[in-house]
This record gives sequence, C-alpha cells and structure tokens, in this order.
Amino acid sequence: MNYQTFTLRNFRDIPQLKSFTEGELFDIEVVGNILPFKTNNYIIDELIDWDNYADDPMFCLNFPQRDMLSPEHFEAIAELIRSGADKGEISKKANEIRADLNPHPAGQLEYNVPEYQGEILQGAQHKYRETILFFPKQGQTCHAYCTFCFRWPQFTGLSDLKFATKQTDHLVGYLREHPEITDLLITGGDPMVMNAKNFSVYIDALLEADLPHLKNIRIGTKTLAFWPYRYVTDPDADDMLNVFRKIVDHGMHLAFMAHVSHPVELSTDVVKKAIANIRATGAQIRTQSPIMNHINADPHVWSDMWTKQVQLGMVPYYMFIARDTGAKDYFSIPLVDTWKIFRQAYTEVSGICRTVRGPSMSANPGKVQIVGVSEINGEKVFVLNFLQARKKEWVGHPFFAAYDEHAEWLSDLRPAFGESEFFYTAEFRKMLNINDDSMGIFAEELRKCY
Repeated sequence: MNYQTFTLRNFRDIPQLKSFTEGELFDIEVVGNILPFKTNNYIIDELIDWDNYADDPMFCLNFPQRDMLSPEHFEAIAELIRSGADKGEISKKANEIRADLNPHPAGQLEYNVPEYQGEILQGAQHKYRETILFFPKQGQTCHAYCTFCFRWPQFTGLSDLKFATKQTDHLVGYLREHPEITDLLITGGDPMVMNAKNFSVYIDALLEADLPHLKNIRIGTKTLAFWPYRYVTDPDADDMLNVFRKIVDHGMHLAFMAHVSHPVELSTDVVKKAIANIRATGAQIRTQSPIMNHINADPHVWSDMWTKQVQLGMVPYYMFIARDTGAKDYFSIPLVDTWKIFRQAYTEVSGICRTVRGPSMSANPGKVQIVGVSEINGEKVFVLNFLQARKKEWVGHPFFAAYDEHAEWLSDLRPAFGESEFFYTAEFRKMLNINDDSMGIFAEELRKCY
C-alpha cells in the first residue's frame, strides 16, 4: 500500500465521507483548525467501521469531533469560516484558543528542558534522573494524528512550543556529563516518520560515543497502529530494521514503545507481520496508551487488548490517564472510574498480561498511580503511589488523597486526614522555585504546574 495522507486541505476527497452531511464536514473543518488533523489511507480503509462511524473508536481517534471544543471556542472559529475570513485571521484566533487549552501540561516547557555548556539543550527533556527524552527534528510529525495527543502543539505551527533539535553532539555531550542517565527515549512527534538513513545518523552518533552508562534506547511511536507498512513494505523498511539490529548487536537494549489504543489496531495481517519483523531484530515491544472516553473506556477492551498483545509477543506496559490538555474534557473520565476499569480488566487476564501498570497520571511531580480506593479510620481515600518521580526518594512512597468522585487529575485531589499538603509538596515547591507564603497564590501556581 502506498502512503496517502488526508488533512484539512483534502479531507473532503475521502470516498467514505461522500455520504456525510455538509454540517458534519463543517464540524471537522472547524475543530481541525484548532486541533491538528491528519489521517491516512490505511486507517481509513482498514481500521474504521464506516457503517458505524459515529460510534467507531478509530474514527474518533483520528477525526475531529465537534464536542472536542467548548461551544464558545467552536463558534468563534465557525463564525470566521462562515464570514469568509482569511487564513491569517483564522490562525490568529486559533492560536488564542490553543493558549487556553494548556498546550504544555506537566511543566514540559518550563521545568524539563536541560542545559548544556550554559545553553538550553533544545529538543530534549530531562525530568527523571535515569531517563532523557530526545526529539529529533525530522521526527516532529506522525503518520496520522491522534485527537487526544498531549503533544498537539508540535503540529500546529506554534514553533515556540516545539521540542526539536539537530544537535546530536550536544546531546552526546550532555549524556557524558550525566552518568546517571541509563535510558534515552527518542520521541516526537513520531521518530519513525524519519527515513532509515536519517535515523541511523542519530543512532550511529550515540553508539560511536561509547557511553557505558547508557543501557537502553527507547523509541516512542504509533507506527504499528497507524502505518505498520513502515516495517514491511516501505522502501527502506529493511534498512530501518537493520538499524534496530545494530542497536541490539551493540549490546544495548532496544525498547520499542508502541502506542496501542484499541484492539482493532492489532487486527490486520500487516500489523502482525510488522510486529514479527521488529521482534526478529532483538527489540522488545512494550505497549502503552491513555484510557479515554469514546475510545477505550471499557474494561473488556483493555483485557482483550492486553491479551492480544501478549499473544503477539508484546509486553503490556502502561495504562495512562489522558493528560489535561487539548480536548481533555471530551476524553477524560473520573479517576475512580479509571481505576475501576483498570481493576476489572486486570482481573480478566492471566498473570503474564499483568506486567501493565496503571492507571497513571504523568503529572509534573511524576507518574502518579491510582492504586485504589480504601477506607482508613472512617475516611474514604484514594491510595496513590509514585511509579516515577522528579526525586527518586518519592518513588514507591504510598500516599493518600481525600476521595472525590469527580476528580479527573492530580490537581483535583486534596490530601486526606486533614493534612495541608502531600508529603512531597514542600520539596516540589522548592524545585519549582515557588516561594510565596500565600497558600492561595501557591495553590494556584501549583495547580498550573500539574
């Protein structure tokens, strides 16, 4: 299959959309002017159930929906389009609206960018001690865009909100200065949109640097779900697989971090072949996805997905809670419901599927797991735990939040048992240089940081 993309520019040419009403097409156009929209012929022809598209999770995952925007934001763009406003005017308003959608949650822009030789190391994030994220410049797009994507500013033309770099030498230099780093996560966008030659340039530089403390290279990608031909019939598919082999043959562990949101993404013959080809290089495929309303907020979807993943030789890794950005209100569900879905799905699978961890919020302090709901001394509480944290001593430290059936994110929770703050809050405040003694101001600043 030859790769063909569809965006706002040509989406009306999609044959399956010929039966759509003008109102439905207009909704896609309006929302697609705020949130990035791109799909491709594989998703359209192989993954979407067009007989039931209104309720189809893959359609929702790829095509903008009216309710992803507030009525106020929707009408602001809709009115401009109806009035024949030029692209510049629409773009200006779109950027104003995007600024209201928390474009960089969890302090990505403010607190995670490292420095090297007195300068910002653009294109990198170093939040956790052992792991650095790297955003190669050629990997700042995807074969298709997820409507829930928490890195959606990468694709909207907001250049100051991008993480990207060609500075591989600076990255290597930073790694030399930080022997505590064992893991490099190459992410984007999607680094697998790069051709094998460009990807190999980055990998060769890392391998030739001979960094003994760098043990693991991870690749964060959605290609298995959205374009598995990348590893089967693309012109440089074999070349890319050979780059994977090069990493493994060098003695490093290659973790292919596959974003898989629904079992249908594992249903085609080509994805099964792609999985087999990747595994044959010695890479290990781990799977992760947020849990999202309208897409996979069902325990049976998750248990089916984990079971299929294990059967295909993949390792279920994370169930995330959708970050508080972009179309959050459309996708989010209460934390207690998220935990119930995870728990029921967990009970429906065998032990070898229970490598999965979650549900987990990737908040500014770290990855906070909802362990469960309990009652302690007559008080109903959430039991929480850091799976990863800005300070390693916080990891594995259980803590408690007052039960709130409406809470959807860490910032919605308050400490249990009458405590004024969580055990980590004082240190976290110092890390972020929030020194105001006014708890009202602090609470608001801290809320923004989550």
